[in-house]
Amino acid sequence: MMGPRQVDQAALFYEFSLKGHVPAVHLLRSIDCFVDLSDVRSHLAPFYSCTVRPSIDPELLVRKLLVGYCYGIRFDRRSCEEVH
Repeated sequence: MMGPRQVDQAALFYEFSLKGHVPAVHLLRSIDCFVDLSDVRSHLAPFYSCTVRPSIDPELLVRKLLVGYCYGIRFDRRSCEEVH
């Protein structure tokens, strides 16, 4: 199930803000200017189940994969550390 974005649950879950973690003159900022992921949720919606727990936001998952690709990170745990 791909749940809607909920910004009011910060006390229950880990909240990540890209703007707060990435400096203004960073490689990822320049990539963000060229990559538009606003339609990812609508394109992937048919592949998510409605009967299970909500998953990771697909836009964030694609952004995490881009970070891994740009930095040559092959392992998921390492990419999570780098994203943080």
